[in-house]
This record gives sequence, C-alpha cells and structure tokens, in this order.
Amino acid sequence: MKFAIKLILILAIVLSCKQERTDPFLIQSNQIGQLTDSTQVGELDLVFPNDSVSTFIGGDEFTGKINDIEIYETSGKKLLVLTPFEALDSTSTIKTIRVIDSRFKTPDGISSTSTFGEIRKNYKISGIQNSLRNIIVSVDDINAYFTIDKSELPPNMRYDINLKIDPIQIPDKSKIKDFYIQWY
Repeated sequence: MKFAIKLILILAIVLSCKQERTDPFLIQSNQIGQLTDSTQVGELDLVFPNDSVSTFIGGDEFTGKINDIEIYETSGKKLLVLTPFEALDSTSTIKTIRVIDSRFKTPDGISSTSTFGEIRKNYKISGIQNSLRNIIVSVDDINAYFTIDKSELPPNMRYDINLKIDPIQIPDKSKIKDFYIQWY
C-alpha cells in the first residue's frame, strides 16, 4: 500500500513538472516554433539544435546586401530561409522568414501548399500588389505575405501591371508560390 502511494506521488510530481513544448511547426504573428521575433542570429543554433543552420558570407560588408540563413533538417530538407535585419551581426534579429516546408502551418492550417481560397477563407486580405510576374497578397493579422504566380490568374489579368486586383478576382484554387513572415 505504501509503495502504491509513493508511486502515485512520484507520478504526480513528474507530470506536474512536465514542461509544455511549443509546436515546432506552428506559425504565429511573432513566432514560428521556437523562433521568435526577438531571437538573435547568434542564438539560432540553440533554437534549431537538431537542424543545420547554413550562412553564406559573400562580401556583405562591401555591398550592403543581407545574407540569408538557411535552415535544413539533418536529412538535408530545407525548412526555412531567414533574412536578418543586419548582415554579419550576431545580435541582429530576423526580419523576414521564407517558409519552405509545408509542415509549418498557422493555427488555421495555412502553409506553403495552401491556396488563395484557403487564405481568404481564414484571414482578412490587407492588400494586393501587382508586379511583373506575381501578385503579392498581404495578411497583416499574421504578419505574412504570399506571392502567387500570375499564371494562376485569368489571361486578361496577367500582363497589366497597373491593373488594380481585387481579392474576388483571384481564383480560389490559385496556388501559393512563396510564403513569407515579416517581422518589424
């Protein structure tokens, strides 16, 4: 009987001490898994301990260009591409995240393989920019923007970069080309 009580007490202590872990693939407005908008470049190895953090340094100090940081799984699959605010600065935070892996999802299930219809159903479209080859759809609720190739649009909308595009003109089945999170 004493053994059973001790066992129950030990289990209760262990279960009460269990830390709640963040979903490593959950996208929120200020967080992607363990990566937050205040994470510094120098902390990336701690945030992604089981993944490879790849930084290309190509003479940024002369050109002023920002170096992207690529995050890979140990299997070699690319997960994310991070762009810091400042190149070659380990204290810089992340400005933009390109979401590559489709396992990264918002609470509403939006991922890099979602369609425009899924985005429109779950979020308020904040703006649409028309560029030469793509349209850029902004969603301020999650600090995100999505590019959609103009080949997904009706033919009469593909070539006029001055055309103002309304969300109802974009076919729901239009596939996302790129999914970005931007932190300010």
